[in-house]
Amino acid sequence: MIRGEQKVTRAHLERMATVYVRQSTLMQVREHAESTARQYGLAGLAARLGWAAADIEVIDADLGLSGRSATYREGFKQLVARVCLGEVGAVFGLEVSRLARSNADLARLLELARLTGTLVIDSDGVYDLSDINDRLLLGLKSQMSEAELHWLTSRMNESKRAAARRGELRVPLPVGLVHDDENKVIIDPDEEVAAAISDVFAAFTATGSAYGVAGAFAHARAAGILRNPAYAGAYVFGRRRSRQVVDPDGMVRSSVTELPRDQWEVLIPGHHPGYITWEDYLANEAKLAANRTNAGARPPREGSALCQGIVFCGACGRSMQVRYQDRYPRYECSHSRADHVATPLCGSVRADTVDEAVVPALLAAVEPGQVALALAAAEEVAAAISDVFAAFTATGSAYGVAGAFAGRRFPRRAYGGVWAGQLRWGRLTHARAAGILRNPAYAGAYVFGRRRCDKDRKRLLRTLLADVTITPSAHDRAQISVGLRWKSGTSQQVQVTRRRSAVQLHVTDPAAIELACRIGPGLDNNALAAALNDAGHRTGTGQPFDGVAAGNLRSYHHIPYPGLLEAGERTPRQIAQLTGVSTGTIHYWINAGYLAARRGPARRWAIPFPPGVEAACRDRAAGSAHQHRDTDTDPAPQADGELSMAEAARRLGVKPDVVYAWAEWGHLPARRGPAGRLWIRFTPAVEQACLQRIASSYKLPATVKAQAAQRLERIAI
Repeated sequence: MIRGEQKVTRAHLERMATVYVRQSTLMQVREHAESTARQYGLAGLAARLGWAAADIEVIDADLGLSGRSATYREGFKQLVARVCLGEVGAVFGLEVSRLARSNADLARLLELARLTGTLVIDSDGVYDLSDINDRLLLGLKSQMSEAELHWLTSRMNESKRAAARRGELRVPLPVGLVHDDENKVIIDPDEEVAAAISDVFAAFTATGSAYGVAGAFAHARAAGILRNPAYAGAYVFGRRRSRQVVDPDGMVRSSVTELPRDQWEVLIPGHHPGYITWEDYLANEAKLAANRTNAGARPPREGSALCQGIVFCGACGRSMQVRYQDRYPRYECSHSRADHVATPLCGSVRADTVDEAVVPALLAAVEPGQVALALAAAEEVAAAISDVFAAFTATGSAYGVAGAFAGRRFPRRAYGGVWAGQLRWGRLTHARAAGILRNPAYAGAYVFGRRRCDKDRKRLLRTLLADVTITPSAHDRAQISVGLRWKSGTSQQVQVTRRRSAVQLHVTDPAAIELACRIGPGLDNNALAAALNDAGHRTGTGQPFDGVAAGNLRSYHHIPYPGLLEAGERTPRQIAQLTGVSTGTIHYWINAGYLAARRGPARRWAIPFPPGVEAACRDRAAGSAHQHRDTDTDPAPQADGELSMAEAARRLGVKPDVVYAWAEWGHLPARRGPAGRLWIRFTPAVEQACLQRIASSYKLPATVKAQAAQRLERIAI
């Protein structure tokens, strides 16, 4: 009989009996089968206490999971939910630590069990959480379980740290390093694996960046190899630290952070053979840090802008960005504009304008003897690499290449130290030959010969030049002062002139503009073009002037046209008003040959109009069948208070055809003036009558009628 069995009542038996089964690791599940069987056997205990077999539920979803936290234990979450809903009469566990190793998680479960009247049953007895003594006892067990886990973990971690300080703790090794039979770390005896790892460091030496290595490897994989100190022969323990963090949704999870080198718990350089030395590892680490653009670094990048990353604006002092416009790079002060601190001198300039001034200064700073030494070393390296590819073409294998170079010196660092004249030589091994054949940088040197990429030129520039400062002149924006600060501490100023834009290259000669402004007001476009051509001038594109080009020049520089009318000439509008016809009728007479006319400046009509021509026009208008002959035609022009049809329609908010219809039906007082135009005497009374007619109409739109009604109301008020 179990202790406290009398606490089980009928109310508990009417609900479910839940058996919670958990083992901390999968190894315990596999090797400690007896403990797992004992936990499953608690279902028999529930049956002996009175629960029906159908009311006994086993939750074993957390087998192989630690009880340190409830974050990833779905079985424990399911148990808490069932208890909270009041569906569970008793929770069975082999011991309290099986439910949770965290006092906070177990305390929450026990509090819910107290509120819902749920029993907790383990191998020691039955606990009723409404009883203060049972609650105290379970709380003490929960704290002891959490403390026990802490003591076990502390002892294990301290033992690991002690072994790590001696360099004897066996840790997982990266690819390319293995443990031998004596538990020592050695380079992988598989030559292909070792050659592949060597290729990573060789490619990084040649390209200078992890992305350059990523041509043959994934970037994350390449960066992981380059940052791993194990490849430099160092034993490291404690590079990373794990800590628990709380998400905004309240979930607790583990977060792993990488520590800086001065916070590593154990660091033993020279612990085992490595692919590179510890000094090379530190140099690679510094080079990777210099490539981090998100930390403010400006490493050499692809692109033809030579001063990329080291150019600054002399007006605001901020770094200038590289922007490509029509395939041409430009140095642009974009940071100041984004931060709204740009000065009037901040702007942009084409990169080649500055680069063409920097390159001669760089070449002048290098002594001829050093250049000759560097070129000789580069030629020797290029010849050696070419021989490697030629031998591979002949033999077809890296072993054949190594055999062909037996007894011959070969540069170990093909590109490093060339400009310093410090080549290191040694025997060409199979691994080294395979690395050269696989390396895209060496393949590019073999295929393209002496060609150097943009990155190489930028690296060479940065070995001597610290930064470049661009300051436009305040008096002449075409002039730019380029400040060069050398790494030796000296500085130099170079004056350059901006390249002329396409618009500036096609500007008309100022002498031609001056002549056009002087003689243009008295000549038409064709005569002006002839005068400019006779004076030997050409357009901005180098073509002779014609009437169109002269007209464009006149329009752009606001050169006035010569007078349109000569003595006795009239315009079509003036003749239309004199004869009482429309302007369209005058144009018809010109096109039909009834009126003689000439084209003046801007192709405007100028019509000779002596008295005889005027009389002929009046007779033609009087005898025309197209002219109005109403008896009420009034030759008087528009009087005050009169509106045209279009003006009246706009005032009333209707279409002009509605006003025409009202005038034809006699609803509006209208008269026909010169050229047959209708004029309406638009008095306030006429306007009010029109608005009333609009408001009562059944044909006009509702919106128009509503606007008319509103206007009537305002008039009434």
